[in-house]
Amino acid sequence: MQKLDRITFNPQVMGGKPCIRGMRVTVGMIVGLVASGCSNAEILDAYPYLEEEDIRQSLSYAAWRVQEIEVPLDIYENTD
Repeated sequence: MQKLDRITFNPQVMGGKPCIRGMRVTVGMIVGLVASGCSNAEILDAYPYLEEEDIRQSLSYAAWRVQEIEVPLDIYENTD
């Protein structure tokens, strides 16, 4: 996986949600804007403190997170 050095986690900022460079801008907000049809240019115009790389890394992080697979453990397996 590529380096995601712009994605930060701090329990004191947005409840520990993944954010952009420690700001109160969450990865979820960026992904939501892209999903709703906003272009990168529109996002950058609306949030001038963001950079193109912030958007790219937000999407990369979100893609990585949805690839995780949960494997249920059968804790009730009969051992008789």
